[in-house]
Amino acid sequence: MDIEHPAATMVVEVAKTQDDEVGDGTTTAAILTGELLKKADDLLELDIHPTIIANGYRFAAEKAKEILESIATTVSADDEELLKTIAGTAVTGKGAEISTDKMAELAVAAIKSVLSEEDGKQTVDIEDIKVEKKVGGSINDSELIKGMVIDKERVHTNMPKVVKNAKILLTNEALELKKTEVDAEISITSPDQLQLFLDQEEKMIKDMADKIQKSGANVLFCQKGIDDMAQHYLAKAGIFAVRRIKKSDMDKLSRATGANIVSNLDEISPKDLGETGVVEEKKLANEDMIFVTECKNPKAVSIVLHGGTEHVVDETERGLHDALRVVGVVIEDGKIVAGGGSPEIELSLRLSEYSATLKGREQLAAKAFAEALEMIPRSLAENAGLDPIDKLVQMRSKHEQGDKNAGLNVYTGEIVDMMKENVIEPLRVKTQAISSASEAATMILRIDDVIAASKSGAPDMPPGMGGMGGMGGMGGMPEY
Repeated sequence: MDIEHPAATMVVEVAKTQDDEVGDGTTTAAILTGELLKKADDLLELDIHPTIIANGYRFAAEKAKEILESIATTVSADDEELLKTIAGTAVTGKGAEISTDKMAELAVAAIKSVLSEEDGKQTVDIEDIKVEKKVGGSINDSELIKGMVIDKERVHTNMPKVVKNAKILLTNEALELKKTEVDAEISITSPDQLQLFLDQEEKMIKDMADKIQKSGANVLFCQKGIDDMAQHYLAKAGIFAVRRIKKSDMDKLSRATGANIVSNLDEISPKDLGETGVVEEKKLANEDMIFVTECKNPKAVSIVLHGGTEHVVDETERGLHDALRVVGVVIEDGKIVAGGGSPEIELSLRLSEYSATLKGREQLAAKAFAEALEMIPRSLAENAGLDPIDKLVQMRSKHEQGDKNAGLNVYTGEIVDMMKENVIEPLRVKTQAISSASEAATMILRIDDVIAASKSGAPDMPPGMGGMGGMGGMGGMPEY
């Protein structure tokens, strides 16, 4: 969306932050921000100062995080079924929902492959997982490759198509003649001199190819170009070579095969070479691609996503990204909460009790924060075609009776225990959404006037929106 309104762009930032930090819960964060602003509008009508509302929201957000910690459940990273359930919850509601089980399975297997331990703490870098999209086949044909898939082909047809027990050399040096750094002219006066010049050029290229062959490498991945003559010599030596590989792919190849990226061909040592079982060029959806598989201990893996149309593949990738992020977050934090609007109702009830302990007008802001949280289960009910008021009342009633995990089953309309229904989310999805939404709402509250922005110059203010003086007279403020 092309958004120009300054306050609306902040809501976009909230969703982006949520996606970067956790991968899921973007809608929750955006809805919550809008509802907090709507509640603030009501409080401003009562002549409560924006600073007091901001303080009340801050107190409520801090308390909400405490409450969430207390109702969260600790989980083990070894519980694969639970991790699949969490991934499935993240995919639900997205375009990839038709293949939830497949997406969950791929996400858990991929994350488990790239897990690393630092200072006794497990960490996951989602950048170590490459997703390659291919139109053709169905989503269920998608697969995890314990290695790398590179969208390139061999540089020469005479090179072998398959290399077993591959010794891999990664270089970011071009296998081409180096251009001089200064402008230089060479004066040639006879055909013999020209021939000598050409022979020397060829010798320089051949030397490069010889150095690669002597290193013991039988597969070469080059980040830059490979000269036609160099291709000929490499093919003659039976070396499988690929050129113009992206830097990000070079880094992943290094992590998958254990090879070091070499910048100078004169300094190749056996320790710089990586190893893998098979490197081969295969056709995938009518395109040649390089598969680097059977890596001994790959710290980078690839997922090949299939789908009937480009749109399906894009939507599937979006769902998979969310699944990968939430599985990674759960492994890192080891804490989960129930889904289906259940934590929001519990928070709403507990924050209402907490607001009564605050002194002064902040109490009203904290109460408004508690009410704003009910917008999440309300939206769930509306999106499922159910009566939101009825469902909210039923959920509140269950939570007041002590059922902390009671949430809305959107398929049946029943209020059930979400943990038993396997609707589970990482704790960080909720804490991040509350942090981002409360911070963005208080930031907007502190702005004195609405700034109108337009490409054609500032338009006239809509009636009632002129300078909202300290936002105390926020009467004409639009709902977000």
